[in-house]
Amino acid sequence: MSPAAPVALALGAVLLAGPGPRVMAGLTRFRRAPFEALVVWQCVALAGVVAALAVAPAAVASAGLPGWATAVALALSAAMLARLLWSGHRVGTRLRSERRRHRELVDALGTHDDSVATRAAGSEVRVLAHPTPTAYCLPGRRQRVVLTEGTLLALPADELSAVLAHERAHLQARHDLVLEFFTVLHEAVPPRLRAVEALREVRLLVEVLADRAARRVAGPVPLARALVSLAGGAHPETALGATDGPGAHAGTSATRDRMLLLTEPDAPLVLRVGMLAFAVAVLATPVLLLVVAVG
Repeated sequence: MSPAAPVALALGAVLLAGPGPRVMAGLTRFRRAPFEALVVWQCVALAGVVAALAVAPAAVASAGLPGWATAVALALSAAMLARLLWSGHRVGTRLRSERRRHRELVDALGTHDDSVATRAAGSEVRVLAHPTPTAYCLPGRRQRVVLTEGTLLALPADELSAVLAHERAHLQARHDLVLEFFTVLHEAVPPRLRAVEALREVRLLVEVLADRAARRVAGPVPLARALVSLAGGAHPETALGATDGPGAHAGTSATRDRMLLLTEPDAPLVLRVGMLAFAVAVLATPVLLLVVAVG
């Protein structure tokens, strides 16, 4: 077989790890279709992994490559697989350990509010005695929605409903698993090739998805007001919250983008279908190259 397939797979893996995601992060119009955009990001990430792992079998099946090149391909694919497995173990262990410790702390220090818990649709709610308005959720098998007394004092009923709907959307859709998947891939890629823009964009899209769910419940205006009221709050990095986390405020880029998207209509159907078709094509390309190489 021609050596073109393993070379193409190697180049594709590099492009999909860094330059490609950096370009994609600048295509802000796709944020109007957050679900489809996340599918595209997932397929691009998976395509990069498949391409990197497929270099070795494609090189072995290619008669035109010298022995040293095949050895290099095997080493690179093995290194990528090892980094991926180690990253998955490290990220998963870290996230679950930190969430468990924080949940135990919240359960010990927080109080249960029956009225808020009822509006949270069955989610376990803990209220912390702190004046700063903050709201976030801790995903996992023992989920928690965490509010502060400052949140209950600062937000009227419609804004509180919007915040609770936002946190419910995170928990019900298991957005934490989406972020964990991308974090594993991000940390598996060598530092010089990582695209920080990709992880930042995925985090924004997850928040936009939760915003859409909250907008359907309470409307865009109460949600926007709630985001402004909560903008000074912070939440743990392992949690999912209505604000952008430590150091965020209403003027940060992510918060501003989310508030602008609250009034934007959904993307047209043709764009959403096109995005899904592109996602399938990107993921299928390295698979087809591998099939051609070993066929």
